[in-house]
Amino acid sequence: MVDQPGAGVYPEYWEADVVLRDGGTAHLRPISPEDADALQAFHTAQSETSIYMRFFSFKSRLSSKELRRFTEVDHKDRVAFVITIGGEIVGVGRYDRFDDPTEAEVAFNISDVQQGRGIGSILLEHLAAAARENGIRRFTAEVLPENRKMLRVFADAGYELVRKFDDGVVSVEFNIDPTAKSLAVMESREHRAEARSVRDLLAPSSIAVVGASRRWGTVGHQLLEHILEGGFTGAVYAVNPEAFELAGMKSFARIADVPGPVQLAIIAVPYEEVPKVVDECGVAGVKGLVVATAGYADDGERGLRKQRELVRQARSYGMRVIGPESLGIVNTNPEVSLNASMAPSLPRRGGLGLFSQSAAIGVSVYAAASRRGLGLSSFLSAGNRADISGNDVMQFWEDDPDTVAVGLYLESIGNPRKFSRLARRLSRSKPVIVAKSDVTGLRLPPGHVVRTTLAPVAALDAMMRQAGVIAVETIEQLMDVAQIVSSQPLPKGPALAVYSNSAAFGKVVADNAAPHGLVVDRIVTDVDLDAGMSASREGLRRSLRTNLADDSVHAVVAAMVPSRSLTMEAIAGVLAECAAEAGKPVVAAFTGILDTSVQLDGLLSPNVESGPSLPCYSSAGSAVAALAAVVRYAKWLDRDQGMFVEPAGCDREGTREHIERLLSSVPGEQLLRLDDGESAALLSRYGIPVVPSAVFESDDDAVAAAERLGWPVVLKTTDPALRHRLDLGGVRLDIEDADSLRRNIAQMRRALEPYGSSAIEVQAMVSVGQACTFRAIEDPLLGPVVSFGLAGDAVNLLDDWAHRVPPLSSTDLHDFIRAPRASLKLFGYEGLPAVDVAALEDLGARLVRLKDEHPEIALVEFNPVLAGTRGAKILAAEVWIGNAAQRTDSARRAMLG
Repeated sequence: MVDQPGAGVYPEYWEADVVLRDGGTAHLRPISPEDADALQAFHTAQSETSIYMRFFSFKSRLSSKELRRFTEVDHKDRVAFVITIGGEIVGVGRYDRFDDPTEAEVAFNISDVQQGRGIGSILLEHLAAAARENGIRRFTAEVLPENRKMLRVFADAGYELVRKFDDGVVSVEFNIDPTAKSLAVMESREHRAEARSVRDLLAPSSIAVVGASRRWGTVGHQLLEHILEGGFTGAVYAVNPEAFELAGMKSFARIADVPGPVQLAIIAVPYEEVPKVVDECGVAGVKGLVVATAGYADDGERGLRKQRELVRQARSYGMRVIGPESLGIVNTNPEVSLNASMAPSLPRRGGLGLFSQSAAIGVSVYAAASRRGLGLSSFLSAGNRADISGNDVMQFWEDDPDTVAVGLYLESIGNPRKFSRLARRLSRSKPVIVAKSDVTGLRLPPGHVVRTTLAPVAALDAMMRQAGVIAVETIEQLMDVAQIVSSQPLPKGPALAVYSNSAAFGKVVADNAAPHGLVVDRIVTDVDLDAGMSASREGLRRSLRTNLADDSVHAVVAAMVPSRSLTMEAIAGVLAECAAEAGKPVVAAFTGILDTSVQLDGLLSPNVESGPSLPCYSSAGSAVAALAAVVRYAKWLDRDQGMFVEPAGCDREGTREHIERLLSSVPGEQLLRLDDGESAALLSRYGIPVVPSAVFESDDDAVAAAERLGWPVVLKTTDPALRHRLDLGGVRLDIEDADSLRRNIAQMRRALEPYGSSAIEVQAMVSVGQACTFRAIEDPLLGPVVSFGLAGDAVNLLDDWAHRVPPLSSTDLHDFIRAPRASLKLFGYEGLPAVDVAALEDLGARLVRLKDEHPEIALVEFNPVLAGTRGAKILAAEVWIGNAAQRTDSARRAMLG
């Protein structure tokens, strides 16, 4: 929380950097009393028309009383946000609560010179989010009819508007709870803005290399040389105060001396000089930075502070940052032809987009792609990823016509919830391959606010599978898969034809395919490669065409031992030709070749300009594993993704009010565990019933409770370690009358004596079934995470959980319940009847929606849930609530930093 002197207190996350419609950045924050002079300057710079539109009259200056009123707010009943660029206010948005505490009036004022950049829409999003946190549910605004821009901001926001015209003024009213339409509008705006910001970095009209050097081998020298030799189509400027001429061109002492506008600055100056250069770039109107300078990660806490300051500086001027410690960027589109990287030459043009964190790994990623001759569309090394992230680049790649597949090496995921949303959308049109380090997603890169995760590592892996991501473990595996998806059609199924001129080799390949989920339809070993060049090629071609034309064959793995008559290049040429004709994927493995990709470089690698290509591997195992990963992706892509599930009977607004009432007496970060009655009442608002129970003190109380609940009943200890343990005396079943109940109470108390005293409860007996468990948590990084498993040893000893990140589609829910290994017991096991799986899916859908819509719910656990042949009953529910942490992907646009 931030305590503002002379005003109120507001959450720290209300302050944020934002991306504008044109890709530039700005800073949004609550207004403060110290803004009085800046607000007056903003007002006096406005045109008469703009002032009239805002105040319905012209006033050349704001009075002292007005300045106090506008800048001194309590951040509850009266909230105001300003957006600044370069420290100057360029937009103001505010709300004032009415007598009805659920309604507020909203007003905006946007700088004349900044209009059209989406500032009003961003202010509305943040005001609406703040208002909802303060219990406001409805906004009203009075707008002059001629103020079409402001009316359009409201109309385009995705809310359901009610308009009234009275006395020459348009009154607009709308509910500010997020709707599917308003969230879709925000997502679309975010996508366009972030894609534009990355596009401007990768396709600049002009570049200045700040720190360009004559000295061979220095970063500045190589960057300038590579840009020039790569044939960059825009203007290039060298900036170095100690050189008059560099690379045959005039050198400028400062970026301010450059005669033309500079869109992108490449910074390669010493560590201590970076802040000064960033300020100079901002003043000069530079739009983006690539910071190659190293030292931040090696300078401990001081380096982290300097990195955060670097990003703050850049964003305050509207600039985005790649790096620091970036290897650079590449764009092979001939209209750009940009090699602003440490790579010695512009790579071959192709359809693969690559992103990497850390300079060291960036070198490995680039080298691996180059070694295999993979054609690239673009490459971005984020270095320490202080600003531009994989999420930003995915936004760009989604619209980029040059990119057909993407690969990312990630050491961390700063915003996994947003990553899941973007990756799922991108994967529907382009394969997304992610290689992750051992700590991916569970930490943040240098310079970011440290957060921890509560969810198991498996939840992140499940999120990737759910999003259609092809997850791999190493850079080499990433390239193995990239070779296929960037050059071959997707397989229509898992059936293979294995080709080999060695029966033993073909059998080994076939045996290796089965564990990967591939089905070997046929093994073709009658391939004679010693019949002479012409005859061998024709025989191979004829056989391939026949088998590829068969609908029962979806792909071919060719594992060949080249002969003197037919070389590796000749074999590969036939394979590539037949694959292109059939429109089915073909991959090759050549035994005895230590480094197949190098020997094939320039001949068979994916290249949009060189016709058919063929993925080649030195190991048949690598070829099979890569093809299997692509088959799984194709299956995910081909299946019906289903609709996002919204079960009937869910009272979102009533639940919100219920939680607010419960939390009204809970201070700060404290969590509140609800008692059984409150838990049941809260869950019932989402159509989730809990079988009632009653804790008792005396035998007479137990009998009275049993009469009320209905016979037969169950006795259970409230001890969390024993309440599910029938074998240890913690549960007694099927008690049919008062006498039997009294006897069982006495016996249970004796049985539990060795474990210490604990309360006992009585509960209505339900039909027998399979015991299951559901759990949902609010994770600081992933947001809501739901888990499902079969209760008992499966989850307690074997960790046999399924995890998912909401929202879930009907297909996701179907897979969720079937994901645990022990889920076979749900469908009839050892003669037992199958359970009502549809009831489990419905319960899962309701829990998912409850958790997704209410981050204040910190934990929900149902254990056990008895799934019978008809229905599923919750026997025990645990619910914890607390003041919600801000999710990393919420109903307000903000940049991570």
